[in-house]
Amino acid sequence: MSMIHNALSGAVAAQTALNTTSQNIANAATPGYTRQGVLLTSRQALAGGITAAGNGVQVSSLLRFADGYKSQQMWKAASELGRYDAGQPYLNQLESVMSDDTSNINNALDGFFASLNAASVQPDSASLRSQVLTSADTLVKRIASQQQLFTTQHNALSDQRGAAINQVNGYTADIALLNRQIAAAQAGGLNTSGLLDARDQRIDALASLVGMQVVPQPDGTVNVSLNNGQPLVVGRDAAVMGQSSGQLELRFANTTFGVASQGLGGQLGGVIDYEKQVLEPMQTTVKELAAGIATLFNNQLAAAGGPPLFVLNGAQLELSTTITAGTLAFAATGEGAGGGGNLTKLIALKDSAIVVTQFDSQPTVLGDIYTQLVGTLGVRSQQNLAAQTTAQTVRDQSQANWASTSGVNTDEEAISLMQYQQLYQANMKVIAAAGKLFDSTLAAF
Repeated sequence: MSMIHNALSGAVAAQTALNTTSQNIANAATPGYTRQGVLLTSRQALAGGITAAGNGVQVSSLLRFADGYKSQQMWKAASELGRYDAGQPYLNQLESVMSDDTSNINNALDGFFASLNAASVQPDSASLRSQVLTSADTLVKRIASQQQLFTTQHNALSDQRGAAINQVNGYTADIALLNRQIAAAQAGGLNTSGLLDARDQRIDALASLVGMQVVPQPDGTVNVSLNNGQPLVVGRDAAVMGQSSGQLELRFANTTFGVASQGLGGQLGGVIDYEKQVLEPMQTTVKELAAGIATLFNNQLAAAGGPPLFVLNGAQLELSTTITAGTLAFAATGEGAGGGGNLTKLIALKDSAIVVTQFDSQPTVLGDIYTQLVGTLGVRSQQNLAAQTTAQTVRDQSQANWASTSGVNTDEEAISLMQYQQLYQANMKVIAAAGKLFDSTLAAF
């Protein structure tokens, strides 16, 4: 009977191994699936003395080939990639628009000064004066166009930030629910591999949105927190992320606390970093440029007793509605109507300096401000692009590293399938042989 019992335990173990192998093969193309295996242990003989070979084999447990360190590295890489991915489309858009000839502020500024130079040949020419107003209007519209682009990007970033917050809340709620299911299944002695895979996928998706830390707990649950330690998921409970007046906040256990945007990571951190470090400083620079142009030209025109050419409507530079070609104060005080003394001073304003906070609050020559601004943007874009490429490489490598342990290799599974099939057949032959021996024994009596 022990021979039949041993062979039967071996056949059952082989069948369990075949089921596990078939599960692996069936999920070879399933994203996030972690391969499983069987842990076989021999059963020791309980009686029979030193001649008792043993009591067969048993499947002690199913193994889940997961490496926590590799998973953590993969999630960290997802956060880094998400951070740089978030800002690059906006950088590309700004770089494309601001360097384009049809929207370049420097081109419009050069055109404006070119019209002033042209008018210096005949300061009292009505057509040349009209050309000055036309080029001034073009400059105003170029600045307004770029300010509108900044506003459009602000709105898009706000929408993206809101969408990311909603996704964060969805994933944290799912992780908390899966924590509950895993703890209950583990306590009931059930296989939790499928639930663990589902939770890991939610964590991976969450990692692309925000930088975080994941700490496993003894009951099978995980605690998830932001990089600064603020909790997102604690066991079976999830925090709710929101924003108030543009400030991120977390609500957890009837407590609401602010979330620092610095070092947040992920897409959410990337959006905030781009807004604070690139978009807002550039918006401020163009605003200061517009104010500087208005101040320089209006003051010089006023010095000759003329009306202002530009007006500021908030941050928006506009052409004065009271100015006409005939009222442009090109003549210096005391000159006749055809004089160009003040026009010469207006032309010289291109070399005047204004204070721009983007450039360390140091006076910068008017004609160089936009050039430096576009240059700074180009450098930031290239730096972000290089970091994005590196982050993508690290992410790809971390995924490949994870797959080397947890992914399904169909060649290996095919070998296992043949091995366990042979094991099953061998045990069935033992059972058949044991049956014949038993029948022969009965026939002897």
